[in-house]
Amino acid sequence: MNTHLLEIHPGEILREEFMVPLKLSEGELIAALNVPRTQIVALLTEQGPVTEALARSLATYFKMSVEFWLNLQADYDLRMQRIGGRQ
Repeated sequence: MNTHLLEIHPGEILREEFMVPLKLSEGELIAALNVPRTQIVALLTEQGPVTEALARSLATYFKMSVEFWLNLQADYDLRMQRIGGRQ
């Protein structure tokens, strides 16, 4: 039996738990955060991480803590290491 937690990338959480319920488009998020498009696209396609700077922008926009976003990334990174580095 597989007891591993699902390997949920922070980009999936951003999409499914924040953007979809708020009907927030990728373009709207990019404009609101004033960050490079490539950084948001990489995150949303689960190809890039939540950096400290991006965590600060997301935290400000969504009125949350920076630690929330950084902890999502740290948790994901640790789980990926434990299952053999599939990233």
